[in-house]
Amino acid sequence: MDMPFRIISLVPSLTELICELGLRDQLVGCTKYCVHPSDLRKSEKITVIGGTKNIHFDKAEALAPDLIVANKEENTKEMVEQLQQKYKVVVTDIKTLDDAEKATRELGSIWNLEERAESIIKANRSALPLRIDQPQRALYLIWRKPWMTIGGDTYIHDMMRHFGYTNVCGGQTRYPSLTKEDMIRIDPQVVLLSSEPFPFKEKNIRELKEILPRADVRLVDGEKYSWYGARLGKIASSPS
Repeated sequence: MDMPFRIISLVPSLTELICELGLRDQLVGCTKYCVHPSDLRKSEKITVIGGTKNIHFDKAEALAPDLIVANKEENTKEMVEQLQQKYKVVVTDIKTLDDAEKATRELGSIWNLEERAESIIKANRSALPLRIDQPQRALYLIWRKPWMTIGGDTYIHDMMRHFGYTNVCGGQTRYPSLTKEDMIRIDPQVVLLSSEPFPFKEKNIRELKEILPRADVRLVDGEKYSWYGARLGKIASSPS
């Protein structure tokens, strides 16, 4: 592949990674969910082309990209296939920390930035606990009405493991819904209330304590558990 000079990123985590690799000046388009770096979308050099699952194809075409960065989880198959008819598209598939590191290396190698990619990987690894003796049984919630959690085939599941938790719904796939009765039956030691996509607050801690009075209910930074790329290395090593 010739070295791309005009990049569109359709993946918030990878938009930040591209910038951390030192390629911000080559980034010409991103989604409205690309919130890191915080000033990126304010730049006159960047065009916001829509959401992760519904971009404006005319805006993408006007940017004449050399490369589009996508992801199987974040973007729809139909959208990616339509883009592939006209553009070079790198499609990442990230379900574990190892997958994230592989994607970081692959993107770095496109621009001969292998050393920078390895430094990002090292920073991410340094944010993880060194040793976990007794993992706690945890329920990670991402939504309310209905309550939704994460299955064992997700990136969040793998990050829970690294932070010392056993996912009580790890035997399921994708993003299962739960009833109050399901949560009582599961009886987790810890409930992790993510800051995204549903913005859980202190009042939700009280709500969950009424359902699961024996559980330790905590608010956690969803970006730490679900953003791959460079975000992990920018957040302190505590799991909350």
